Amino acid sequence: MPIRQLSPETINRIAAGEVVERPASVVKELVENSLDAGAARIEVTLEDGGRQLIRISDDGHGIPPEELPLAVEPHATSKLTAADQLAAIGTLGFRGEALASIASVSRLSFRSRTPEDDGATRLDVEGGRASEPRPDSGPVGTSVTIRNLFFNTPARRTFIKTPQTEQGHCVDVTRAIAMSHPAIGFTLKAD
Repeated sequence: MPIRQLSPETINRIAAGEVVERPASVVKELVENSLDAGAARIEVTLEDGGRQLIRISDDGHGIPPEELPLAVEPHATSKLTAADQLAAIGTLGFRGEALASIASVSRLSFRSRTPEDDGATRLDVEGGRASEPRPDSGPVGTSVTIRNLFFNTPARRTFIKTPQTEQGHCVDVTRAIAMSHPAIGFTLKAD
């Protein structure tokens, strides 16, 4: 078989398998993004152990409308601009892989608003393909909704355990992060 370059879609799905092992991986990545955004309150919502729905909402500084499409591109980050900064990372996430990976294996909706914006902006991504950003309503901060995790990667979906098991992993991740950030208000809602 000849050597050939993989398509970006295939690369993203492979990367997703490394970043997104189960619903708890999504919760961890998105909650860490909320913390990096300066959130004082973070709400985690789950349905079916995170298999059908994961929503992370925060009151952080939000993402400007023109940057939303870039936020779901691979290796796009606001936390790093040059290689020499790698020795002094001061954030929880910096590689710019999580959102692109999650978006490639789910139906993702972003709603974000900065304090300077009059309204929120929404961006929908299905299987890695983003829609055009459009106006939406909502408070300052960001809400990321993940539906049907691994809908387009059935082999990965077979490794997901029962809703109770997956919910337990999501609760454990959220609890661990909440305990290490006592000044942040956390809410977790399941089913």
